[in-house]
Amino acid sequence: MRFTRPLLGVTAGALATLALAAPGAFAAPGSHGGPAAASGGAVFVQTDNVAGNAVVAYKRSAAGRLTQAGTYKTGGNGGALEGAKVDFTASQGSLALDAEAGLLFAVNAGSNTITEFAVEGTKLTKEQTVPSGGEFPVSIAVKGESLYVLNARGGGSIQGYTLADGKLTLQAGWNRPLGLDPAKAPEFTSTPGQVAFTPDGSKLVVTTKGNTSAIQVFKVEGSGAPAKSAVVTSLPEKVPFAVDFDSTGNLVVAEAGANAVASFAIAGNGSLQELASAGTGQEATCWVTHIGSTFYLSNAASGSISAFAVNGSAVAPLGNTATSPGTVDAATTGKFLYVQTGAEGVVDEFRALPGGKLQPLGKVTVPNSVGGEGIVAS
Repeated sequence: MRFTRPLLGVTAGALATLALAAPGAFAAPGSHGGPAAASGGAVFVQTDNVAGNAVVAYKRSAAGRLTQAGTYKTGGNGGALEGAKVDFTASQGSLALDAEAGLLFAVNAGSNTITEFAVEGTKLTKEQTVPSGGEFPVSIAVKGESLYVLNARGGGSIQGYTLADGKLTLQAGWNRPLGLDPAKAPEFTSTPGQVAFTPDGSKLVVTTKGNTSAIQVFKVEGSGAPAKSAVVTSLPEKVPFAVDFDSTGNLVVAEAGANAVASFAIAGNGSLQELASAGTGQEATCWVTHIGSTFYLSNAASGSISAFAVNGSAVAPLGNTATSPGTVDAATTGKFLYVQTGAEGVVDEFRALPGGKLQPLGKVTVPNSVGGEGIVAS
């Protein structure tokens, strides 16, 4: 039974440019809202501050502008991978919103814990903090009454939980090591990037970035438990960083090594077949989210967003839009795109227009969030 609360409405070298550049050198699983987005809502941003992690809440107007509404400490610390500059966790999805249940989940990478908040509008109430079942949690996936966290260090692992009556319970038998090389360097390109449920909840998808440059897919049993082992699709030198899904359930991948977007069909056994790909022409293409059939790729080293039309086996570029320095994760709701930029700790606000064009609306500075990752919208 669901617990419901009210809710308002690579190569190493390819990413090394991002790690070594100073912030001044710089020029999305996000939530995909529906009709309710027209009346306004909320945006939540995680700071990942190593001295004390927090989630900053913003009220979103019907016009898409953000106003800070509160700051909520997680009770844990953020963390920074060696070499990371504009995204300390080098991941996508470190903040996850369960809109149906009215719950928000944040990783505390430096404390090896997850914090759960109840959500009422822009107000957060801390419900519990639980161990992540591994070292340095960086990404969360939630579906129905199951939640999984991706732990990045120690060779990587996923840890599963049941979510009943609004409470997380760690399931010791739902931990799966990823078998990556824990000593591979640089660390920020060699740790796994994201865990995500497929839209039907039947599989978990994990990206390994430069450490094997592969995508691991675990089948999920009816109980929520993962298969004992993953089906691995190797993508040499592509460095799969983050994922999203199109309306038909195809996997859409941000490839940091190729600086490209690629779409894949997912077979019943979890193997992947590439359908199409296209380059962004930008640097450090790492994060991906979408509105409808338009997908937005974040390019950290270029300070830009690349838009693509993705339709089955076709991927068509729609142009680039400049952002604040150090473009990282992004969230969408209705016709708005909110882009987290880590060099200065800023969220850029955009209205999505036809043809992939983005209209700048303004920006807000998120306190104490330089290098932060994690943004969701409702």
